[in-house]
Amino acid sequence: MPENKAAIVTGAGSGIGRATAELLAESGYNVILAGRTKSKLDQTAERIKQQMADGTVTCRAITSDITDAQACKELVRETVQAYGRIDAMANVAGVAPLMPLEQVTTQVLQASLDTNLSSVVHLTVAAWPTFKKQNNGVIVNVSTMGTIDPWPGFAAYVSAKAGLNMFTYCTAQEGAAIGLKAVVVAPGATETPMLRANFDQQQVPPDKAMPPRQVGQIICDCITGKRAFEPGQVIQVSSP
Repeated sequence: MPENKAAIVTGAGSGIGRATAELLAESGYNVILAGRTKSKLDQTAERIKQQMADGTVTCRAITSDITDAQACKELVRETVQAYGRIDAMANVAGVAPLMPLEQVTTQVLQASLDTNLSSVVHLTVAAWPTFKKQNNGVIVNVSTMGTIDPWPGFAAYVSAKAGLNMFTYCTAQEGAAIGLKAVVVAPGATETPMLRANFDQQQVPPDKAMPPRQVGQIICDCITGKRAFEPGQVIQVSSP
């Protein structure tokens, strides 16, 4: 088994998650691809295998509902079983319901909180003993520029992501004692399926949206140490 470092990437089936997983593999990390849709994860895995045909790194696709605390524990367990360690987590998975505030239901709010915030809490708690044993690790959580300048209709989404920003700060503060670093990457409009589920190309022209790899590169650089950051910092990312 390769002795490379190991990383978990959620939302790895498309968009920023897929780009991040590919970049981490290129940087020598074994990658656990986590998400809800097996076919999309398999596509990402195949792309990585083609990129890294020399076998220097491996990847594993694990279908997982990370809104469930027990599923997060199992994801961590499988990663440690496979690689003996967890050096990094990139929590990219997210949902962004777009609707007027007056139409936000309990179900919509809960789904946004579960995916955008609770899943990261569950995974962080589940992986904490591993990070503590190693006395090192990096967590990069993906938020949104919308926590600073929200687009109308994203109240549930940006509220959950604002909570994620604070949770990351708490993670960084408490994690310092065990060598764990944590940071937020908060991109603006990025050319992903989630963007296009809410906005057509007239509303957000393609040239106004960043390619996923641009955001993924920043995530990867934070993990690999190429980019320095303050504990719990929110790194804003927008088109040049």
